[in-house]
Amino acid sequence: MLSLTGLPLQIVTSVVAIAVFAATMWLWPRFGGKGWKSWLGRVGAFLATQIAVLVAMGLIANGYFGFYSSWSDLLGTNGKPGTVVDRMPNAAVAVTGEQKMYSAQGSEPERSGLIQQVAVKGAASGLTSDAYVYLPPQYFQPDYAKQQFPMALVLAGYPGSSEKLISLMQYPASTLAAIEQKKLPPTVLVLMRPTLSGNRDTECMDIPNGPQVETFFTSDLPKALATTYRIGSDPASRAVIGNSTGGYCALKFALRKPDAYRAAVSLSGYYTAPIDETTGDLFSSNAQLKQENDLVWRLKNKPAAPVSLLLATSYDENNYDGTQAMVGAFKAPTKLSTITLDTGGHNFHTWTREIPPALEWLGKHLVMPPSA
Repeated sequence: MLSLTGLPLQIVTSVVAIAVFAATMWLWPRFGGKGWKSWLGRVGAFLATQIAVLVAMGLIANGYFGFYSSWSDLLGTNGKPGTVVDRMPNAAVAVTGEQKMYSAQGSEPERSGLIQQVAVKGAASGLTSDAYVYLPPQYFQPDYAKQQFPMALVLAGYPGSSEKLISLMQYPASTLAAIEQKKLPPTVLVLMRPTLSGNRDTECMDIPNGPQVETFFTSDLPKALATTYRIGSDPASRAVIGNSTGGYCALKFALRKPDAYRAAVSLSGYYTAPIDETTGDLFSSNAQLKQENDLVWRLKNKPAAPVSLLLATSYDENNYDGTQAMVGAFKAPTKLSTITLDTGGHNFHTWTREIPPALEWLGKHLVMPPSA
């Protein structure tokens, strides 16, 4: 059976839609009579054309946005019962499942790596969140049995999902390719949403009298993962990359908490937190707090952080002017690089073009930890 999200099915349904439309145009004069047969013919041809076009458009949209990952997901037949996971008292990370790679690689962890689904409990923030952890092939190879690995936190936008970072944006597959091409050291990925408090867009803030999201990502998460995986403790071995809201969070974590992450990549990120119906009042009307979360203001007015930043934009992106302001504001020891596409919107197609060079850039800024 053709894959629900694969290009072959999209091509087949598009060809069928064109053929049905052409057949309707050719047969339409024959349905010009006044009898019930002619009336049914016109209705049938109209419905057939509409259904064929809608199916083709729906499959193309699903392949692009990743609403359903498989036929069983679409039809609701993936009805396996939930798995009970016994948690150890105060355990920081609990592995709750595994997921196959969305790539042509084999299923052996020593060749393609492994994706684990985990639940992370934050000691300082009190927040708990699901995440996916991609362990590269070297993690399972005997030659690396005592090796610690660098970590890259990967954040989706709002209201994105961590699953799309795997299935649509292909982060594990792209990371595996970069490792095989020696452009990136073997790196553990942690794939997450930036939203930890229901569906509220917290902009990765420690909100006064609210969820402490920044504390979770910059303090709780690195410590929790280090208790479960062979991840280096040096902040030079940790990076964060994100798109849109995730990009803003990535830059903010590095600039505000350089002892957590020393490298950050922003794909179509913005540089100051919006206030709208999805965020609520993030700053409790505190003008100073709002200012301190304005990244251009921080670069201009705060002591420069010893971090490396990569900003991705395009000439027709909404963040282009803001990116130029960031370029004009930074000073040493902060290091700043940019990717500027000739054209590209605020969408997955643009970000998937930026991910390979971003991973190569990370390869030059992530330090491989020593062996344990």
